[in-house]
Amino acid sequence: MNEVTNQEEWNNPKPTIPVFKVDPVMVLIFGILTCGLYLIYWNIKAAEVMNAVSGKEVISSPVAILAGCCMPINLYYYWVAGKEALPKIYQLTGQPQKDESVLLMVLGFFFPMVSAMIIQGDINKLYN
Repeated sequence: MNEVTNQEEWNNPKPTIPVFKVDPVMVLIFGILTCGLYLIYWNIKAAEVMNAVSGKEVISSPVAILAGCCMPINLYYYWVAGKEALPKIYQLTGQPQKDESVLLMVLGFFFPMVSAMIIQGDINKLYN
C-alpha cells in the first residue's frame, strides 16, 4: 500500500523579510558622523534581515551588538555574513553565487563602514 504524504502549504507561512533599505552612502556618512556608533544599530538591523532571508539565526543579536564594539567579533560578523547570509540573498535576487567573505573580512578590519556599504547594497536588491 502506497502512502501519499502531501505537505500542507497553508500551515507553513513564509517568513517575512523586514524592510531595511538604506542608501549605502548614508551608511558611510552616518558611520563617520557617529564615529562608528551607527554601525551597532546597522549590524542589528542587517542581522535581522539576513536571519529572515536565511530562515535560521545566522547572526544572533548579541553578536551583532558586540560586532560594533569589538574588532574580532566584527571580523566574525562579516565572515558569517559573506559565507552564510549573502549567498541566500543572491539566490533570492537571482544573482550569480559568489563568496565575498574574505573581502568583507579584510575590508571590515581596515574600513568596516565600506564592508557595511557592500552588504547594504546587496540587502537593498531584495526590495527592488
